[in-house]
Amino acid sequence: MGQKSIFITGGGSGIGRAIARKFAAEGWLVGIADRNSIGLEETAAMLPEGQCCTYTFDVTSRTGWDVALSDFAKHSGGGINVVANNAGLPSGGPLTEVTHEELDLLLDVNLRAVFYGAKASYEYLKAAAPDACLLNTASAAAIYGMANQSVYGATKAGVKSMTESLDAEWAPLGIKVRSLMPSFIDTPLLQMPPNRSRNTPIREAVMKAGLEFTPVEVVADEAWNAVHGKKMHILVGKTARKLARVAKWFPGKLRQRARTLADAHESSEGRAAKG
Repeated sequence: MGQKSIFITGGGSGIGRAIARKFAAEGWLVGIADRNSIGLEETAAMLPEGQCCTYTFDVTSRTGWDVALSDFAKHSGGGINVVANNAGLPSGGPLTEVTHEELDLLLDVNLRAVFYGAKASYEYLKAAAPDACLLNTASAAAIYGMANQSVYGATKAGVKSMTESLDAEWAPLGIKVRSLMPSFIDTPLLQMPPNRSRNTPIREAVMKAGLEFTPVEVVADEAWNAVHGKKMHILVGKTARKLARVAKWFPGKLRQRARTLADAHESSEGRAAKG
């Protein structure tokens, strides 16, 4: 059996970097893509020599997808075992604060580009079937709509739904379709404010709400399990699993959690303004 391969978007940092390190450690050939060429170089330096190919492109570019996957397939023997549709942007805050530009960008990167990735990957995954998997990074935000996450949650709910549809469509071809549904992951993205009208980092609001951070290494381990397991949606972290249980048995209680998160955003921003 030849060397297995995985292509990962958002590979320049965070979850994508952790997935790359996990699969490379297991002996896989890894292709990593990101807009950030410096981040890609940093990730590549962490991987064993000769096990990594890097691609700098924007996932909203259909041409970028086609060129990168075509080249990586030449290194992997024609097929690609796993495509990790991981690139995404964080966002938050009340919808009234989100500009139309931010709204369009989030929809483009977190949803439209995921469909682009799926369509571009199809032939390469089919060539690797039955040992093939499209792995989408969704989010625990897809479980239940929370305050200050209307756009982000909607994009991730869309990814979850797309995963379910494609799993049904592609199963006869031997292609698995899976989603990772992590809660808050401790990555550099959480140092960003939720939108342009706010100054407080997302991380501070999450801490104020008393929510858990999940290490990226845990997400990478669950990515491995998703590719090799039978579950379609993989809940990652205590918060994600708790949300799923509450949504199933006590959905009304999530309203209070949503308000807690909204209050945390408001109080954090208020302190920042006074400071």
